[in-house]
Amino acid sequence: MIRINLLGQARPKAAKQAVPLEATLQVVLFLAAVAVAAVILSVVYFKQKSDLDATNKRLAALRAEKASLEQIKQDVDRFESQKSTLQQRIDVIETLQKNRTGAQDLLQMVANTVVRVDSLWLTELNRTSDSLNIKGEAGSINSVANFITELKRSGYFDKIEIKSAKEDDLRPGVETYGFEMSAAVAQTNSTTGGAKTQPAVATQAPPPAKGRS
Repeated sequence: MIRINLLGQARPKAAKQAVPLEATLQVVLFLAAVAVAAVILSVVYFKQKSDLDATNKRLAALRAEKASLEQIKQDVDRFESQKSTLQQRIDVIETLQKNRTGAQDLLQMVANTVVRVDSLWLTELNRTSDSLNIKGEAGSINSVANFITELKRSGYFDKIEIKSAKEDDLRPGVETYGFEMSAAVAQTNSTTGGAKTQPAVATQAPPPAKGRS
């Protein structure tokens, strides 16, 4: 159906409904808050991610350093073990050297003492720790007494004791006295170790044959 406007006036347009200003403002504020929150969250995220990456790198570096230190510790422990072994060997060598030097000094001192006594020679000389056991032959009891005196004068021995001294006449027509005594090495001259020395050979020839008095 066709409508005809007989009045000759334009038809009024339908009025648009106005949007409340308060609602618009709330929407704008909400969008602004969302944008600010997004920015803040992005900053916080990237900051935490950066911190986490730095922490992971630091952790990796510390782990590598720990592994290096463990290797160094193993090397140090190995070196300490080798050092301890070497020190033990050095101590043994020094002890043996000290004992050898002490034994040489001891034998030299005994030999020097025997030389100063007439008609006396040693047949056996044994050492146990700081105790010396001496066996020998003498042309007289006085020679044994003189030997004891010389041992005391040397300052190398003390606590000298006669165990036995008696006539034995090892050779026909020769008056000899077998004796056995002990002597302690003085503390100032003692050396470590209880090795037994080899029997000493006679430092003097037996006295010439003579008749009994």
